[in-house]
Amino acid sequence: MPQAKPNRLTYRQAGVDISAGNALVEAIKPLAKSTARRGSRTALGGFGGLFDLKACDFKDPVLVAANDGVGTKLRLAIETGIHDSVGIDLVAMCVNDLVVQGAEPLFFLDYFATGKLNVDEAKSVIAGIADGCRQAGCALIGGETAEMPGMYGTGDYDLAGFSVGAVERRKILPKKSIGAGDAIIGLRSSGPHSNGYSLIRKLVENSGLNYASPAPFASDQTLGRALLTPTRIYVKPLLTALKTCKGIKGFAHITGGGFTENIPRVLPEGTIAHVDLDMLQPPPVFGWLQSEGGMDEHEMLTTFNCGIGMVAVVSERHCDEVMLALAEMGEDVVRLGVVEPGSETSEQVRFSNQLAFGAR
Repeated sequence: MPQAKPNRLTYRQAGVDISAGNALVEAIKPLAKSTARRGSRTALGGFGGLFDLKACDFKDPVLVAANDGVGTKLRLAIETGIHDSVGIDLVAMCVNDLVVQGAEPLFFLDYFATGKLNVDEAKSVIAGIADGCRQAGCALIGGETAEMPGMYGTGDYDLAGFSVGAVERRKILPKKSIGAGDAIIGLRSSGPHSNGYSLIRKLVENSGLNYASPAPFASDQTLGRALLTPTRIYVKPLLTALKTCKGIKGFAHITGGGFTENIPRVLPEGTIAHVDLDMLQPPPVFGWLQSEGGMDEHEMLTTFNCGIGMVAVVSERHCDEVMLALAEMGEDVVRLGVVEPGSETSEQVRFSNQLAFGAR
């Protein structure tokens, strides 16, 4: 009989290092603990994360869930070796989608997948996630790290985020009372946020610059660092405004698809948003992108946020009050336009005037 071959192959030899995964868990425990809030139990290592909704004093809560990723902005982090900000992006893309429905983000979980786990890089990414959670007031209660050799190239990793929030049933947004005459307010973005990066990367490639070059629109930073500016998290100022101001009827998170796809998501049938492009005043990064790519206005408005990361629909009567409250909380706020009557066949966003790149 042929002799059985001795089994000398280990999981580590196949490319998976369990000890590295355990080391990462130990390294990020203090990061998770730093995000603790009412209702959370942030001890890592269990089969699932626990959260006590009762501790948050909701009366008639409805849970709201969101998940998202960072997209090809991750390639910039990987190619520049700058990993400390994409975790903030990951949280932002989820929690900004929760708050537009009036929900308070409660907890967050992440999924980190890579070909070979680099503990220091992964810890830097998760430190950014913890930072984003603190900004949003939600707890990092768990996650998953997957080491998958053969699925990802050397140095590559991917991220996904999952967040759950809650809102009192009677306070769910958008309100059905949105109608003609309501004001449209814009909150400034920090840059492209996490959208359009496949195009941005192509423009950088065509420009002849590299990510270590000085940014043409921000000479005090490298191009890579400037383009990795994290997504702004609007949760705390918006939740505070909802508690202290009257007249807020809806929010729209301006992500992929820009104004034309995101504002209509909160508008009832028979209405359109009239947006005055003179009021946008896109920051310099968008002027550089437009110039480098020779893109027309339509392409810019449907690809990028063009300087506005969040939109609020507010009753005209309370518009000034809401704008003042948001400004006092550190938001750069601008009145963008008004809700108008529209037909079923009309576009739900109508623009007037033109984008003025380089105005800020």
